[in-house]
Amino acid sequence: MTLQLVRCAIEAGVAVVTLDNPPLNVVTLELTRQLDGLVADLASDRQVRVMLLTGEGERAFCAGSDIAEFPDLMAPGTVVPRKLEPENETYSQVNNFPKPTIAALNGLAFGGGLELALCCDLIVAEAGGQVALPEIKLGIFPASGGTVRATRRVGEARAKQMMFFGDPVTAETALDWGLVDNVVAPGKALEVAIGLARVLADGPALANLRREEVLHRLLQAASAQTALVALGILETMDEGYGLLRQVGSHPSTGDVYISQSQIRRFGLRTGDTVTGQVRPPKEGERYFSLVRVEQIN
Repeated sequence: MTLQLVRCAIEAGVAVVTLDNPPLNVVTLELTRQLDGLVADLASDRQVRVMLLTGEGERAFCAGSDIAEFPDLMAPGTVVPRKLEPENETYSQVNNFPKPTIAALNGLAFGGGLELALCCDLIVAEAGGQVALPEIKLGIFPASGGTVRATRRVGEARAKQMMFFGDPVTAETALDWGLVDNVVAPGKALEVAIGLARVLADGPALANLRREEVLHRLLQAASAQTALVALGILETMDEGYGLLRQVGSHPSTGDVYISQSQIRRFGLRTGDTVTGQVRPPKEGERYFSLVRVEQIN
């Protein structure tokens, strides 16, 4: 029997979605699958006017990926299709949810947990809580949108500090940086978030929907212009081009092609994982251009 790792309660137009994988509500393949289906249902549910994400218990909103699953994902060609692609698709669903979203951080939010929270419109944290993007300590980097979404909230310098060193940041510092929107007393994040959600749910539904639509379109347009790659995989190469699959950037950018000369210039090889920035082709050009490569794994 499959455990229920994601719960949902709907009251007065507010859907409270709870990650329930104690003790730290870590992200597993099954949790991602359940969350994906639930978010899709809530997006089309007319009685839902606001979605709120939180974690079960007092210790953590979500401590990131379940490292116990990592050994089964280490085979070549496994981690992207089994974990990163579905995880990015699920997080994008939250990011593009057509109604207001709020994350209530009841405790720490690390790695994929913080990446999930960053998909929400508003983030309420608790005093004494911590947030972090600690993936570098495992020899990897945030691969579910955190490179993009954290940078949008706090700017390039602070985002790099979080990702380069992986150290926890207090909720108070996160508020000062703009990474979270409110810091409340310990144990009060969910209560305060529900209060905010009810205000939004009682507001004009059509205006909220249209506002979300406009904001998403503006952000999509920005993504299309800069095409900042959260995770790129060089799948194939031939004499003319390389296929750079973008995972974690907005779906509108899709897969892109870069020239063989650029592949040689940056020393890329088939199977490389790349973090960087690409520019769409100008008129008369055939391929995207790599503007910057920040990291190659």
